[in-house]
Amino acid sequence: MIRFQFDVLKQRHLAFLLAALFLAACVQPQPPSGGGRYKVGTPYKIDGVWYYPKEDPDYDRTGVASWYGRDFHGKKTANGEKYDMHALTAAHPTLPMPTRVRVTNLENGRSLELRVNDRGPFRKGRIIDVSKRASQLLGFQEQGTAKVRVQFLGRADMETEIVSKPRTPREERRAAKAAPVEEVAEAELPPIPGVKVAEAPDPAPEPSTPAAAAPAEEGAVVEFVPIPQSTDLYVQAGAFVAPANARRLAGELASVGRPVKVNRKDLDGRNFYQVRLGPMSTLAEADETLEQVVALGHNDARIIVD
Repeated sequence: MIRFQFDVLKQRHLAFLLAALFLAACVQPQPPSGGGRYKVGTPYKIDGVWYYPKEDPDYDRTGVASWYGRDFHGKKTANGEKYDMHALTAAHPTLPMPTRVRVTNLENGRSLELRVNDRGPFRKGRIIDVSKRASQLLGFQEQGTAKVRVQFLGRADMETEIVSKPRTPREERRAAKAAPVEEVAEAELPPIPGVKVAEAPDPAPEPSTPAAAAPAEEGAVVEFVPIPQSTDLYVQAGAFVAPANARRLAGELASVGRPVKVNRKDLDGRNFYQVRLGPMSTLAEADETLEQVVALGHNDARIIVD
């Protein structure tokens, strides 16, 4: 009798275990230990401005970058990861998270791949907020801002981060060596439409020369690309399919006191008419002009580099 009860208990335990395994197999995998998840998000409003997150595989814009650091270090990002100011990450107001972008400093030619895992910046006229370490590698930490180009590369791996590591962890040192891969050549940045590219510089000095060598550290690959001859700042107030609408807006903005131009641009076989104020040589001028345009009710206006 006792043996029979013991056998019944074993059968029940086995049935319970099998049921648990079946349920576990039906549950989707949990997010990585950092707590991050893939997120597009819904429209949101900050300081009176609406932002509309979306999938945007053709995203390729110029503008002004800033950086953020210690005040947010260790806090959760918008997609649930933990912000590390020493990692190669960035915040963007509308791109999905996490995604990979290439940020190119148009003032010095430094180009770096970053992981977007946060929302921001929310100051008008800023296109992207990069981590402190990314600002150092891109060469604008001291000045605080830089004229940049931001290009979407694709989704980021949920289980890995692009991190600027001070040293190789023990587990990686003991791991088997990876199979050889082809050497990656430095990519040339296509010129921004309407911008002349400077002539190719003289052959670079030996890598031992600090001015010519990318930072030699694990996890950080800085490429150097041609620098545009002109990186003037403009405020783009709008873009229209109908040229009459563009001319109407240009007339409204005459009171700002800056030159206003209507540029025609072909995108995927369609003509768009962009209304721009400028050029301006300093960020202070561009910020002031942007404030005036926004005050006239054009909240979608932004600073671009051309």
